Amino acid sequence: MAREHLIKPLVGHSYPVISHGKGVYLYDKAGKRYIDGSSGAITAGIGHGVPEIIAAMTKQAEQVAFVYRSQFTSEAAENLARKLADLAPGDMNWTFFVNSGTEATETAMKLAIQHYQEKGKKGKQKILSRWMSYHGITIGALSMSGHPLRRQRFVPLLEDYPSVSPPYCYRCPFHSSYPSCGVACAHELERVIEKVGADHIAAFIAEPIIGAAGGAITPPDGYYEQIRSICDAHDILFIADEVMTGLGRTGAMFAMEHWGVQPDIVALGKGMTAGYTPMAATMASDRVMEPIINGSRSVMSGHTFSANPLSAAVSLAVLEYIEKHGLVQEAAQKGAYLLEKLQSIQQNSHIIADVRGKGLLLGMELYSIPSARLLQIAADKGLLLYPAVAGRSGRDETALLIAPPLTITKDEMDELLEILQESILELEAEYIAGKQGK
Repeated sequence: MAREHLIKPLVGHSYPVISHGKGVYLYDKAGKRYIDGSSGAITAGIGHGVPEIIAAMTKQAEQVAFVYRSQFTSEAAENLARKLADLAPGDMNWTFFVNSGTEATETAMKLAIQHYQEKGKKGKQKILSRWMSYHGITIGALSMSGHPLRRQRFVPLLEDYPSVSPPYCYRCPFHSSYPSCGVACAHELERVIEKVGADHIAAFIAEPIIGAAGGAITPPDGYYEQIRSICDAHDILFIADEVMTGLGRTGAMFAMEHWGVQPDIVALGKGMTAGYTPMAATMASDRVMEPIINGSRSVMSGHTFSANPLSAAVSLAVLEYIEKHGLVQEAAQKGAYLLEKLQSIQQNSHIIADVRGKGLLLGMELYSIPSARLLQIAADKGLLLYPAVAGRSGRDETALLIAPPLTITKDEMDELLEILQESILELEAEYIAGKQGK
């Protein structure tokens, strides 16, 4: 057998070789079919092989595929920025294009700090974040991430930004319950600000619904309203990391709309091009941009492929496809159906601890059983799911995400549920047999 040259997620592991994708299905070279129950990495939001997207990509490639943003702009990038401004709530009118969610959150961090620098408040340089969060893998983005397993190799290089407990109602950090808790997890932000000093803090960053670091942990009503109020009271910007949740995934165009809360900066990625090409973005409000426009007029960030016209044309086509087919509304309806069915499965299961989420970003947490085994059983049966962590310390690999393309049909959802239930029953049998064998 020929030696390998590609560094895969697990070196030496044998992965199936992809052949092609169509709709919610992927096919490997051996002819096996998989339901893409996680949209890859919660990315392929409109499914695979959509002709309209391929046509938009081809048309732009025939014109120009790359220009450097310091030399040219393009109609594709200008049109996409205008479209995002139209879709975003409030005065979120400015967009900086990058290539990945990690770059988007790191640009958001830099933008928040620069906002205060240009206002003469140069001491406001820290970014507060939550434990059980994930904002990206570069050193800056990882510093904002409260994901212990992904931080542990690089702790000496990282800032101590994670300092606030997550809104984890199933395992309340304050050993209370909603609503009698008074949303203590939100009020903790104020206590941390008082300890650190608002004069040193530029922003607070949070995923509206916690993805890989929490298995779709969804905060209770009133949480984000309180977070917004605390940030305003201390002159701190609020960054919404919508890389996973944005552009229809949760049944709203932006997940923060579920709580009627307006962030100052938004990071987007993943579903922005639905996986057809790399693209992400950092959006900022008029208020955030004002001192920069009146000052240096330059946001200190950027990458070779920022505002790439090919990716911009694809992203615009994806957004138009989402609107044309009413996929935001469908995500809400389909998500409600899936959630109800998952809760029914939970009621009849001995290994499912919690089911949560919104729209087509749903999570499942198991009782002290590694979710990797369930993912493997499901994949063997032709269903792809996404791993997540959970537990009080955020280190337990016992959660998973269920997040199929927004285009999934009812018959396809029923197929997904059937395979998932079979997989859970098989895992339960293994677990019971293992306990009896001890």
